[in-house]
Amino acid sequence: MRYRLTFITGAVVGYVLGTRAGRERYEQLRKAAQRVAQNPAVRNTAESAAQNGRAVAAKAFGRRRRPAAGPVSERVRSLREQRTPAGDDWGTSNT
Repeated sequence: MRYRLTFITGAVVGYVLGTRAGRERYEQLRKAAQRVAQNPAVRNTAESAAQNGRAVAAKAFGRRRRPAAGPVSERVRSLREQRTPAGDDWGTSNT
């Protein structure tokens, strides 16, 4: 839905900027856009979408704030300990 609305907005802006109809057509489009923006159904839908977005963002932020399984250094150390030194085929030596 967001992409459709973005496309429609872009099409309207492109039409307004590219039209040769002049000021009268611009005023008609502007008044139509104001009527749509002031429509109570549109305003209610926009407000509920904003509230839902804030709720989802807060929920996602809460999930992100959970503590990790441990410090990164401990996790890296445990992964390094799991490696076998004989698996090094790069031609380097530890001498």
